[in-house]
Amino acid sequence: MMVPPRSLSSLLALPALAFLSLSASALPHARAASSTAPLKLAVRINSYGIKNSVAADRARVQALQAGGSSSVYATNAVTGYTAVIGVGSPATSYTLLVDTGSSDTWIGANKPYQQTTTSHDTGNQFYIPYGPTGQDYVSGEEYTDTVTLNSDLIISNQSIGVASASAAETSGLHGLDGILGLGPVDLTQDTVSNTYEVPTVTDNLYTQKTISSEVLGVFFAPASSDDSGGELTFGGYDASKITGDINYVSITSTSPANMYWGIDQSISYGDTIILAKTAGIVDTGTTFIFIASDAFDKYQSATGGTLDESTGLLKISSDQYDQLKSLYFTIGGVTYELTPNAQIWPRSLNTAIRGTTNSIYLIFSSTGSSSGSGFDFVNGYCFLERFYSVFDRTNSRVGFATTEYTNATTN
Repeated sequence: MMVPPRSLSSLLALPALAFLSLSASALPHARAASSTAPLKLAVRINSYGIKNSVAADRARVQALQAGGSSSVYATNAVTGYTAVIGVGSPATSYTLLVDTGSSDTWIGANKPYQQTTTSHDTGNQFYIPYGPTGQDYVSGEEYTDTVTLNSDLIISNQSIGVASASAAETSGLHGLDGILGLGPVDLTQDTVSNTYEVPTVTDNLYTQKTISSEVLGVFFAPASSDDSGGELTFGGYDASKITGDINYVSITSTSPANMYWGIDQSISYGDTIILAKTAGIVDTGTTFIFIASDAFDKYQSATGGTLDESTGLLKISSDQYDQLKSLYFTIGGVTYELTPNAQIWPRSLNTAIRGTTNSIYLIFSSTGSSSGSGFDFVNGYCFLERFYSVFDRTNSRVGFATTEYTNATTN
């Protein structure tokens, strides 16, 4: 539930185990879901190739912390969200990763680009490193073309990167065609030659007056719920998916979190503060919730969890789960409760992270650095499946609201 503020004492395209239906809509403001035009997405929960799902997630987190790459994706993330979009006229369909932690849109990792009368080669080159050392990357030519998200979301002259033939190997996008970048436009700097910044899909939907504000609403249901659906809304949010008000907080001024969808927050375990107010990010491309190492140590001590080598997560007993307290995230003066059930990985999906069937794993891990780095947490999918999120570029803010799944006990 959402409660008043407390005092200071208080992963890619791999063989999927589950596919969860999602949709995306073009809305100028909040309105009923029945009036939306959905762009269908899929959530994939992957197991192939994942030796340690947390290590893969942490690689993404550390690359984002470094700020050296304008577009970062962890190839072996446990969860990935994909959309089928059209490029050209007539359109060719491509399946792309949906990522709020990157902003360039590119294709060609699997299916080759099909040029049509709307295709234009700009003569520019693009290059995007992935990961902290740039060992994975994608490069190729920049084109502009018509991009169709659905019948209500059609973009003219959208910049797209057309990757070289080796992109499937160098980017790690095995089986997918590329990335649909939904992060801030600043992340496109220095990715395309002769270009300072590349207008994103959301930017162009706004400037071409398809949507009235640069806002993205994101709804995910827990993977373990009976109704594993969701919705991605361009230009507003879906009021039918929330059970309270949207509460907004400004993008943090702290670097490097302010390069992304960065916010300030504090975290308490019960009445004990484990992370004082600090900067971090909200990211659909990260599966788990990451907190600074000193905060993680406090959380581990409070829960009694022991590090499980197979998963990289903290493991607790049934008795310890019964004693688990809620976590309270205070963001913009509003506190959001992450219940004990929301703090554990869905037991029905333990094998997806190489866990044992009946074990209980906590969905928190360490960023690998102490607090004060300017990037002290990542609220990933395991947070976002409990709270509706709104990414508002127009007003430089992020919003959250409770949903029917905030207090779900399906994990």
